Amino acid sequence: MRIRYKAWARPELEASSFYVLKPENIKGKWRNQFKNLNNALHLELGCGKGRFISKLASQNPQINYIAIDLIDAMLGLAKRKIEEEYKNCNREIDNILITRFDIERIPLILDKNDAIDRIYINFCNPWPKGKHRKKRLTHTRQLEKYKEFLKPDGEIYFKTDDEDLFNSSINYFRETGFKIINKTYDLLSENSSENIPTEHEEMFCKQGIKIKALIAKQINL
Repeated sequence: MRIRYKAWARPELEASSFYVLKPENIKGKWRNQFKNLNNALHLELGCGKGRFISKLASQNPQINYIAIDLIDAMLGLAKRKIEEEYKNCNREIDNILITRFDIERIPLILDKNDAIDRIYINFCNPWPKGKHRKKRLTHTRQLEKYKEFLKPDGEIYFKTDDEDLFNSSINYFRETGFKIINKTYDLLSENSSENIPTEHEEMFCKQGIKIKALIAKQINL
């Protein structure tokens, strides 16, 4: 998703109590950054404008969350959306951290001591051209990186509008020791009350594009 530069984003993020400026410095110590360090720890890769993670985190105080994106403008909007959702819930922002980092280099900021319980990947770039497919966030190259900090029985929740990416991802997960425990080619038809739509998801649904989704569980170490 392209977004215009926002001059306010970087200084506003750096002034925020739940923004991590130097994530490399807390590699292996993410759980210690939360008041309740015994909570489950979930991670969203590519949080965009923050609609999904803001609603998810504000509605689940018993879980801690990390949200990552590479673009300051996106994170700035996500930060404001988080503040809005927690205000609506009359809650302190105490179970979410956001940070800016390149997901392709994610082992530099997370390791096995962080013990992530669940990863969310929502509507990532499908990179359709063959030479670019290794850039996919669900490619085997990336999944091997996630296994360095995902719990042995950890799960990955994945949603996309792109059928080729979805079908390829099913193979990527299986090739890297994950078991597909749930999948659908039409998420909207399932009427799941637990599903939180992203900005992209709403846009695609209005266009009549079916949303594909799966849950993959790590079973082979």
